[in-house]
Amino acid sequence: MAETDPDELERRIAQTRAELAETVDAIADRVSPKRVTERTVADVKSKAGNFVASVGDALGVTQKPVEYGEESDRLWEEEQPNLAPMLMGIGAVLVVGAAIVLWRRRRNRG
Repeated sequence: MAETDPDELERRIAQTRAELAETVDAIADRVSPKRVTERTVADVKSKAGNFVASVGDALGVTQKPVEYGEESDRLWEEEQPNLAPMLMGIGAVLVVGAAIVLWRRRRNRG
């Protein structure tokens, strides 16, 4: 058995306790509801911003920077997009989706 200085052992124990406390604090911070909510909100905002930008690109509308407090209706510069084809496509998707749901319900009953 190796000779170990009691002061050295106490120093190692104190260091291990400090590292363990730091790890526990980091885990608690990571799983705290407040932090989870903050990360989720940030992620949703990022995804929503990307979605809005892609929809704007698809519609031919470009987002322009605005100063805080400017009117929200001035947020977009329009290039007079033709919405008819997109709206017809959305309507067709909705009709087909509803037809599939009704067909599956009738199939499952019988």
